[in-house]
Amino acid sequence: MKSICIIVVVVSIAFFSCKSSSSQVTDEQMKAFEDLVENKNFKIESDWAYPQTTTATQQVLNSGLLPPGSSSGAINLIGNSNFLTISGDSIASYLPYFGERQTNVGYGGNDSAIQLEGVIENYHVAKGKKDSYTISCDAKNKSEHFKVIIKLFPNLKSYVTLTGATRNSISYSGKVKSKE
Repeated sequence: MKSICIIVVVVSIAFFSCKSSSSQVTDEQMKAFEDLVENKNFKIESDWAYPQTTTATQQVLNSGLLPPGSSSGAINLIGNSNFLTISGDSIASYLPYFGERQTNVGYGGNDSAIQLEGVIENYHVAKGKKDSYTISCDAKNKSEHFKVIIKLFPNLKSYVTLTGATRNSISYSGKVKSKE
C-alpha cells in the first residue's frame, strides 16, 4: 500500500510539473506583429524547404547531393541565400526550388529557383487560431503564375507554400521580420 502511495505522489508531481513549452508573447510584441502584417512590409528568410516527395526527389536523396541533415521531404536551407519580401502591393523572392517540373527549364537553367518580382494580385489576410495570420495572394515571374500562401505566427515563425502552374508545390519554414 505504501509503494502505491509513493508511485501516485511521484506520478502526480511529474504530471503537474510538466508544462507546455509554448513561448508567451508580450502585448508589445503582439502589437509589433500585428503592425507588421497590417503594413504589408516584411521579409521572410527560410531555414527549411519541404518539397513533395516523389520518386525523383527520393532518387536525389539516394545520390547524396542534399545538405547534411536533409531528407527528400525536408531540405536544410541554413547558409543558402533565400528570401520572400512583401512591400505594399509588390512581391520579390528568391527561393531555391527542389522538386519536379512539368515543362522544360529555359536554356542556361537560370529559372531553377522561384524568383518573383512584381505586383501581387488577390491579396487577402485572415486571422487564424492562436493569433496567427494567413496571407494569400497570386504572383508571377517571367514564365509562371504562383499561388502564394503565407502563414505567420506571433513568435515570428513563418510557413510559406507556393503552388506553380508548371511545378509541384513546395513549402518553406523560417522567420519573418520587418523589412528594413
